[in-house]
Amino acid sequence: MSKRFLTDVIQQSSSLSGVASGQLAAEIIAAIKAEIIETGRFSLPDFGSFTVRETPKRSALNPRTGEKVAVKAGATVRFKVAPSLKEAVFAGVRKNRRKAAKAAAAD
Repeated sequence: MSKRFLTDVIQQSSSLSGVASGQLAAEIIAAIKAEIIETGRFSLPDFGSFTVRETPKRSALNPRTGEKVAVKAGATVRFKVAPSLKEAVFAGVRKNRRKAAKAAAAD
């Protein structure tokens, strides 16, 4: 999903202009970022949730030289898909496989 995609959906579903739709999409993204920063979590029902996960300090191997390199502690954002979205995606994948199998059998 991109900001452009959000802008197009907002513009098609409302009477807003392209510029106003772009501003609204940017504000939605900024609000999501602010919520994740403030609380460490953001959830959208029937879509999924974003959570901040801290990563510990560790050592890793440089693939070129094989020497150990220290990696600082940090944080990352993790996404967990909602069960309803997961079921919908799997149903779509199964449907596409059946269509492809039918098309291959017809050829």
